[in-house]
Amino acid sequence: MLYLVPTPIGNLKDITLRALEVLKSADCIACEDTRRTGQLLKHHSIPAPRLISFHDHSSSGRVREIISLLKEGKNVAFVTDGGTPLISDPGFPLIREAIREGIPIEALPGPTAVTTALAVSGLPTEKFVFFGFLPQKSGPRKKELQKVKEFEETLVFFESPHRIVAALREMREIFGDREAAVCRELTKKFEEVKRGTLNQLSECFAKKKPLGEIVIVIAGKGRKKVFSPHLDPPPASRGEERRGV
Repeated sequence: MLYLVPTPIGNLKDITLRALEVLKSADCIACEDTRRTGQLLKHHSIPAPRLISFHDHSSSGRVREIISLLKEGKNVAFVTDGGTPLISDPGFPLIREAIREGIPIEALPGPTAVTTALAVSGLPTEKFVFFGFLPQKSGPRKKELQKVKEFEETLVFFESPHRIVAALREMREIFGDREAAVCRELTKKFEEVKRGTLNQLSECFAKKKPLGEIVIVIAGKGRKKVFSPHLDPPPASRGEERRGV
C-alpha cells in the first residue's frame, strides 16, 4: 500500500492521529527531505524506518525503486516537507506509476496552506481556484494573470517573498485594485495575515520585504468589497513552538 501522508505546514502539533499511526507502521517513508522528515519523526517519538529521498529532481530509477518495494508488499508512506503531497509538491510521477501497476493508494486528509489561507483571508470561500506558483519572470507571469482576470471565483496563489511586490503590482495592473489577503508563515511563530487592496498590500510590502512562505488570496471579478479602508495591522507573534517546513 502507498500512503499519501500530509504533514504540518509549520506547527508540529498539526498532524492527525491516523497520520502518526501510518508513519509508525510504514516499512519505509519516501520523503522530500530526509532531514526534515527525521526531525518530524523525532518530535513525535517515532523510530525512523528506512527513509528514501524523493523530490522534484528524483530520477525515474527512484520511482522504480519505490514501486519495487510496493510490489514486494511493503507499506510505503509518502510525505513532503509540509502539507498534503502533490499540492504544489513532488509526487505525481510516483502516483501515476503506482496506478499503472495497480498498486493501491490511500490518501490521508490533513494540512494544506491553500485552504488554511483561504479560510483566514476573509474572502468568499464557496468557489475558489488554486494556481500554485506563478512563473518567475514578469512577462510569462502577466500572461498567466491575464488568463484568469475574468474569473469570478476567489483566486489563490503561492508566491516567493523575493517576488511578492512585483507580483502584487502586476495583479493590481491586470485585475484592478481588488481586495486580497497576503498570508505569510501560516501556523508558525511569526504568522502574519494582511488584508487590504492590492495597491495597499504592494505598498506595504515594498516598505518592508517579507520573509517565509506566502499565499496570496484575491477576490474574484466583481466581488463586493468587504474590508475596512485601512490595511489590517499584523497580529502579535505567537509563542508556541513552531517550525518552518
